[in-house]
Amino acid sequence: MTINDPISDMLTRIRNALMAGKPTVDVPRSKIKVEIARILKEEGYIEDYEVTDDKPVPWIRIQLKYHGSRRNRRPVITQLLRVSKPGRRVYRGRRDLPRVLSGTGIAIVTTPKGVMTAQQARRERVGGEVLCYVW
Repeated sequence: MTINDPISDMLTRIRNALMAGKPTVDVPRSKIKVEIARILKEEGYIEDYEVTDDKPVPWIRIQLKYHGSRRNRRPVITQLLRVSKPGRRVYRGRRDLPRVLSGTGIAIVTTPKGVMTAQQARRERVGGEVLCYVW
C-alpha cells in the first residue's frame, strides 16, 4: 500500500495513539519525519523518539507525553493540523509566517536552512513551506 502524504500519515498516527491513550507510536522513518519528531521533542510535545534500523522498513518510535494523574490523564498535544498538502502547497515569506494561538502553539516550517519552527524561521529571516500546526 502506498501512502500519498507520509507527513499527514505520521500526524494521524500520533493523533490516533493520543486518543487511544497509547504510550508509544511507530511511524515509518524518513528524514523529514525525524526532523518533525526532533522539533516536537525540543518544544516539549513528546517525551522522546527513537530511530530504529529494522529491516525491511526502518521506524521512528515516538514516546507520547501526557499530564495529570492516571485517571485524569490528558495528552500534551491538543491538536495536530496539516497545513500544506500535496494538492495545495502553502508557502509563506518570513514576514507572513503564522503565529499559532497567539504563540501558545507552534507552526513547523521547512525552509532552505532545514526544518524548524516558525519562530526560529523568523529569527533566521527565512520563509518556507508551512507543514503543520501543533498545540
